[in-house]
Amino acid sequence: MKRVDQGTQDSPGIPGTPGAAVVQSAVAAAPAVAPPARSRRLPVTREIVVLLLLLAFNLLFTQHFWSLQTFNVNLTQVVTIVIVGIGMTLVVATGGIDLSVGASMAIAGTLAPLIFLNIDGGWGIALAFVASIAAATVFGAFNGLLVTRLKVQPIVGTLVLFIAGRGIAQVIVDGNLQVFDNDAFQWIALGKIAGVPVQVFLMLALVLLFMWIVRKTLFGQYLLVTGGNERAAYLCGVPTRRVKMIAYTLCGALSGLAGLISIGINSSSDPNVTGLGIELDAIAAVAVGGNALTGGKAWIGGTLLGALIIQLMRYTLLAHGVPDAAALVVKAGIIVVAVYIQRRNRG
Repeated sequence: MKRVDQGTQDSPGIPGTPGAAVVQSAVAAAPAVAPPARSRRLPVTREIVVLLLLLAFNLLFTQHFWSLQTFNVNLTQVVTIVIVGIGMTLVVATGGIDLSVGASMAIAGTLAPLIFLNIDGGWGIALAFVASIAAATVFGAFNGLLVTRLKVQPIVGTLVLFIAGRGIAQVIVDGNLQVFDNDAFQWIALGKIAGVPVQVFLMLALVLLFMWIVRKTLFGQYLLVTGGNERAAYLCGVPTRRVKMIAYTLCGALSGLAGLISIGINSSSDPNVTGLGIELDAIAAVAVGGNALTGGKAWIGGTLLGALIIQLMRYTLLAHGVPDAAALVVKAGIIVVAVYIQRRNRG
């Protein structure tokens, strides 16, 4: 016990220092907190089966389903949800939640056209991307400070920006709608490569990147250990505050990017509408994707599958004449079933 205490006092989390050995021991002990590697495959396999069954049903019974247009429509419907869901997965893995992602989207989506409509040329486009995503990143860091430094519960801390963030976006443009037609800016949302929207390639690139981060980097191990048992991780020298801070900051940055894609699709920016309700869709994708809302798991691929399952289920119902209101009820039922399965597996 004496050796552990000495290790935690020596720069925990910094490789090459005495505390690093203790941190490595905490990471090595992560499987005792998080589920074994073998169990990770079960939820993903189950989700893939559900997705394949939905695809098979639509191929057999839904007209014009097997077409590039239908493929693009379904994928573009989930791009922003998946991008926000990646950030949400990181936050949920720490045992937190972020209700402000929609507000961050609105802020980024409001700042971008305000910049490139007043600054011509490539510099205006570049500044619009950088400044708007940076603003969303700052608000994500603000959430992290509330949670890590002031010890505010995540659902309460992020509720602050959930309420105020959209109001900030409305104040910036005095509640006015910004309409634009800028091919350079909108390429990220409307451009295509080999007939497939650019935003789909961007989504897949982010999924692969964060899958690698979670599985192969020390931050990913810290993330799982922090969410699995924060107190034990802290006593073992894991910089839990820093890990949670990074998770909330990345969630804000990804929400800002999703906001730019959203306004690019619509060719307009309305702070009252941009990102409205996406926090619930992102949480639903995380839950249906097999990520425990209590923390300790970060399956980015599962979040992608969860978003696709929800979208394809909604498309299937609408294609067969079921009202959208009923589709929402079915989506809620899917979430309940997913949470029930998680609790049963934990039991």
